[in-house]
Amino acid sequence: MRSKNNKNFLFKLLSVVSICLFLNAAHAQGSDGNWPSRPIKYVVPFGTGGVSDNVARLLAQHLSTKLKQSVIVENKPGVSGIVGTQLVAKSMPDGYTIMGGTITTHAVNPFFAKNLGYNPVTDFVPLTMVGTVSNVLVVPANSKFDNVQALIQELKRNPDGLTYGSSGAGTSQHLSGQLFQSLTNTKMRQIIYKGGSQAMIDLAGGQLDMVFETYAAARPMIETKKVKVLGVTSSKRLPELPGVPTIAQAGVPGFEMQSWQGVFAPVGVPVQIVEKLSKDLSEIINLPEVQEKLRAMGVEPDGRGSAKFAEFQRSEISKWEKVVSDAGITAE
Repeated sequence: MRSKNNKNFLFKLLSVVSICLFLNAAHAQGSDGNWPSRPIKYVVPFGTGGVSDNVARLLAQHLSTKLKQSVIVENKPGVSGIVGTQLVAKSMPDGYTIMGGTITTHAVNPFFAKNLGYNPVTDFVPLTMVGTVSNVLVVPANSKFDNVQALIQELKRNPDGLTYGSSGAGTSQHLSGQLFQSLTNTKMRQIIYKGGSQAMIDLAGGQLDMVFETYAAARPMIETKKVKVLGVTSSKRLPELPGVPTIAQAGVPGFEMQSWQGVFAPVGVPVQIVEKLSKDLSEIINLPEVQEKLRAMGVEPDGRGSAKFAEFQRSEISKWEKVVSDAGITAE
């Protein structure tokens, strides 16, 4: 009987040792030169066809070549990017899951959702900032407003008398509108759409007074003269619209609104992997052919690495916390 018990004990001991060796090997695979030994998942917390999706597919293609391993883009849309971002925050920090984050998912969502399910700072490691996306303030082609000052004067005379379209809380259209109201001490009504394309259709048709839309999305209607541009939300004029002033130049000092695209990993990823991903992604973003494709998407390439991107992210959170607070918006 004692012999049988000894054998059972020995079997259990060997099983425990085997499990420990397996876990140690798995951990080592994430921290030494064996990584990556299997495909990497690149989560996009928005639907297909948008800027985030297009950026991810461009970067994934080049990252696959650099790492000699497949990088597979997976779209996990829902609730202003919250669904996909929660998924990544809870994933194993082994370097096999990364995500495309934006100003919405990693700066302003905490101000609009009480039960967010993740912390954009403590649950993530910024890898690389891909670039910025500028919006343009557009009005109908037959609008009586030909400049930003005329629009502000009307809002002063008639608070809440003008409308602007957006794709919901925390989106670049919404944030642009809130910042504009905060800096000009005016009020206007937000009309929420499921997507920016429908807002632009209604704007061209005269159902809206204005939209702060990304230049890439507004460009077709600008070129066909269905809408006219009063200003750009960036700190510098857009090369594609050299005659259009920034909103700050047009009489709203301090106005600057640029959404942004970046790549993040869940916190806890081994530092060697963070450093390699950050370096590889920055090199990819600095490739001339990649920069050309990003600009065609309406993204101005950036490429700053992990530490500088983290600093930028914190500054964005502070900036928008004040804007949201000034607007009296509370998380729901």
